[in-house]
Amino acid sequence: MANRWGISIEVENRVIERDVNCVYCGVSFTQDEISRKMQPSWEHILNDIRLNGIDNIALCCISCNASKGAKRLEDWLKSDYCRKRGITEDSVAGVVKRAIMNPPYER
Repeated sequence: MANRWGISIEVENRVIERDVNCVYCGVSFTQDEISRKMQPSWEHILNDIRLNGIDNIALCCISCNASKGAKRLEDWLKSDYCRKRGITEDSVAGVVKRAIMNPPYER
C-alpha cells in the first residue's frame, strides 16, 4: 500500500532507515512540537511525483522542504537560504549527490 504521494511501503521503510538527518542541511530530526521546522518531511529530490524510487525519495526537515518547494534542485542550491546555511552540492547527503550526478528517471 502506497501513501498519498504514491511512495511504496518498501521505499518508505528504506528511506526512514537511511535518512536519520535532513538530506540537505544535516539537522537531526525531532518530533518536538516546539520546533516543527526540524521535523522530517517527505521530499522528491527531483520535483517529479512520478519518480518514487529510493534514488529520488528522501527525508528533509520541514524548513528545507518549505524553502525548496517546487524549485529545481540546482537553482535552490544557489539560493540565499542555502548560501546562508552552508548547503552546497558538496555538503548534502549522498542520495542527493547521486541525484545530481546521475538524475533518476521514470521507470
